[in-house]
Amino acid sequence: MIKSRLSAATWALSAVAAGAMLVGCSASVSVGKSDPELSKEKLSDLVAEKLAATTGQPKPDISCPENLKGKVGTTTRCKLTASDGSTLGVTVKVTSVDGDKINFDYEADQTFTPAQS
Repeated sequence: MIKSRLSAATWALSAVAAGAMLVGCSASVSVGKSDPELSKEKLSDLVAEKLAATTGQPKPDISCPENLKGKVGTTTRCKLTASDGSTLGVTVKVTSVDGDKINFDYEADQTFTPAQS
């Protein structure tokens, strides 16, 4: 129990401390389609990798509810779930599309939502 709470606390502190760094963070991916779209599974994986690299923490559990359409301004809200069940929202926004390459920014919320009892 203590370990999972410490893990969640570590993620929370890392996410809050990195909050300023996460503003304007971006990623891009080539999807190989004429109407580019990034699957929710691939998007979840990319955001998790980028957050882990930014915070220096292990890759978090990220889930995104929908595919990301390659249209500038498209947004989606993904969710980081900590080991104690608390969650942190992550907003993803398409900034540009170059052929089949989707470029996006992501920003984590500043505070976790506690786990429901």
